[in-house]
Order: sequence, then structure tokens, then C-alpha cells
Amino acid sequence: MDSAIIYVFSGTGNTKKICDLYKAEFEKSGVKTTLFELKGDLSSLPSPDDFDLVGFAYPIHGFNAPHIMLDLAKALPKRKNGDEKKYFVLKSSGEPLRTNDISSIKMRALLKRRGYRQFAEYHYVMPYNMIFRHTDDRATKMWRVAKALAPIEARETMDETPHMPKGVPFGAFIAWLFRIEQPAMRVNGKLFKVDKEKCVGCNKCVNSCPMGNITRDENGNFRFGGNCLMCTRCSFGCPTDAFDIALLNGWRVNGKYDFDYSGEAQPDKHARYCKKAYERYFAAAEQKIRCANRNNDVE
Repeated sequence: MDSAIIYVFSGTGNTKKICDLYKAEFEKSGVKTTLFELKGDLSSLPSPDDFDLVGFAYPIHGFNAPHIMLDLAKALPKRKNGDEKKYFVLKSSGEPLRTNDISSIKMRALLKRRGYRQFAEYHYVMPYNMIFRHTDDRATKMWRVAKALAPIEARETMDETPHMPKGVPFGAFIAWLFRIEQPAMRVNGKLFKVDKEKCVGCNKCVNSCPMGNITRDENGNFRFGGNCLMCTRCSFGCPTDAFDIALLNGWRVNGKYDFDYSGEAQPDKHARYCKKAYERYFAAAEQKIRCANRNNDVE
């Protein structure tokens, strides 16, 4: 194996951070790796045929892959003569609920029709950029676990080790039901507002929007189109917290996390939220890390 590509969509950077870990591990093994960051225009996609290993990476949106990943699946060339191309999936979310196991169902079906076969899928818990703000010590723990776990699973991926999520009862129906979020976010995105008293005119939101959905006219007024994915890159990254994200403004999170927090444990008013699910995730991850370290010591 000489080359790999990961087609990655990352809203506020969590998924990209995971992909960077995979790239580092792949290249440590001599696999030249391309991270192709997706934007609204999919007309110039690198061909999967040019790479030995193919991956897709995304943040989970409402128990589904973002719409841009479905567009990507439709845009890739069809395989000929029944020659299937294997691929893997990386994904991130703010909570380790089992329901997140259904997120690739639609994308997997679209890719299967085009001759691509999935052999692995890995889910990493990273801090929310919407709903509520995790504490920096919790964000640091998530990132510490990801940094230890991703290289192990990257090596599994290079070996094409099967690692598929377990089925969820009525999973396809649940995924279909929650995909209402995708057209709803396009409507909601048109209703965004910017507080002109707070805005400093840096245009960071305009320049960073992956869909090109934010523009400003000659008078400095903002215009929001109908292609919003609700990745929240604009509101999360605004240096003055000037955004109102319409119907979901109560869930808005602004500002980068400190992934290297080393102070005392911080008060967490959301400590009981999905507590058992987080405990299971961290326990399973730590067990896998310990096993991998023991195996390396033996070798």
C-alpha cells in the first residue's frame, strides 16, 4: 500500500483533527496520504482510483452524515465491471450514543450502488460545537483518548481489518426520520443574523464558510443563502460572538476549546448528561489502548 485519500468534511475542526492523526500514522508507515477537504463545489474531486486506500470523514449531524457527504457519494465515479473499491469511515460527535452507529446508512447505500464497499467505521467523541459547551478538562480528556486511540485504529485500517458498527433496531427508519434536519437547516440558515454592534468586519465567517453561503454587500450587510449545513463554523469561530443562529440560537457555542487544559477539574453543570454512555466510551477506549500497549511491549 503506497497511497491513501480521506475525503473530509469538518465543521469546526474536530473531524479534521482526527484525520490529521490518521495521516500521521499512515505516513509513518510509508503511505502517502491526501486529506481532501470538502466544500460546496464538488466538481474537481480527486479520483479514488488514484489511491490504494480510501476514507470518508465527517461530523455526525442528527444521527446522519452531513448532506455534503451524500452529495459526494453521488458525485464519485461508478466502478466498472463489478470491481468494488473498499473504503473506511471516520466520524466524530459530541456524545457516544449507540444511535450514532446509524449515521452512515444512507451514505453507505449510495456508495454501494456506485461499487464501493465499506469495511470499517470508527467513531470519536469530541467536544460539542452546538447544544452546549463541554468543559475544557472534558475536551482535553476526549482529545487525549483520541490521540492514543486513532493511531491504533489507523493501523487496523491499513490492514483492512473489518470494524463495522452494530445494527440499531429500526436504525434505517430513525436515520431517515432525522434527515429532516438537512432541509430544515437550509431554511434555518437563511434566518441567521449578525449583531452589527459586535461585528468587527473581519469577514472570517464569509471566508471560512465551506458552502460559500455567507456574503456581504457593498454596504457591509450580511446575506445568507440556502445551502447552510449548520456546521456552525461561522458562529463558533466568530471572534466577538456576534452571530444569532436563528431557531437554534439557544444551542449556540462560541469559541475554541483548550485541548491542553491542565488545571483543576472544572464545574460541569452537564455532568449527568449521557453519563453512562461517556463512561462506556472512555472505558472501552482505555481498554483498547492498554491492550495495544501490552502487545507492543511484547513485540
